[in-house]
Amino acid sequence: MEKPIKYIGIAGNIGAGKTSLCTMLSKHFNWQVHYEDTDNNPYLMDFYNDMRRWAFNLQIYFLNSRFRQLKTILQGSATVVQDRTIYEDAHIFAPNLHEMGLIEERDFKNYIDLFDNMTTMIEPPDLLIYLRAGIPTLVKHIHERGRDYEGNMSLDYLKKLNKRYEEWIAGYTHGNLLIIDVDDIDFIKNPEDFGMILERVDANLHGLFK
Repeated sequence: MEKPIKYIGIAGNIGAGKTSLCTMLSKHFNWQVHYEDTDNNPYLMDFYNDMRRWAFNLQIYFLNSRFRQLKTILQGSATVVQDRTIYEDAHIFAPNLHEMGLIEERDFKNYIDLFDNMTTMIEPPDLLIYLRAGIPTLVKHIHERGRDYEGNMSLDYLKKLNKRYEEWIAGYTHGNLLIIDVDDIDFIKNPEDFGMILERVDANLHGLFK
């Protein structure tokens, strides 16, 4: 008897296309979606206006939100696709802000200790899909969606995040991983590109639990 597939994680930098892919996969496979909590996040706008003041608050909020989502996913019976994973919070965004001097050392140690405690009570994704994108693609997507709070984002910030993503993915050992390069495709507008992604996702999931 095959183990049921419960949890698909979509990872990638800001503007990589995670939310769009989550929506499209959920419709195709009839999965539920847990989106990243940006619309109701009380810290996001403040963070982009004053990163140093709000960085730690924002990261704690995202960590708690993602942990709550994971508990719901793992306790339920439905297959869920999640827009960004808890691992990205702890391995990419929080360390990057710490390196930039926007999160103090004691706060960062407290954050990592909290993350380590949380991850003893959760399971990694059955499949992690990483959307790999270069800076021009990220910038294009960010401009196209026109979120006001992302207007102050620097290229250096995106580059630092991309570097951390590549390092994290290179050492990812939690489970099955599918890397999709999105620089030369447009899965939103081109059905053939989306079809290619569906084939690769289906192939990965089909062989997971035999």
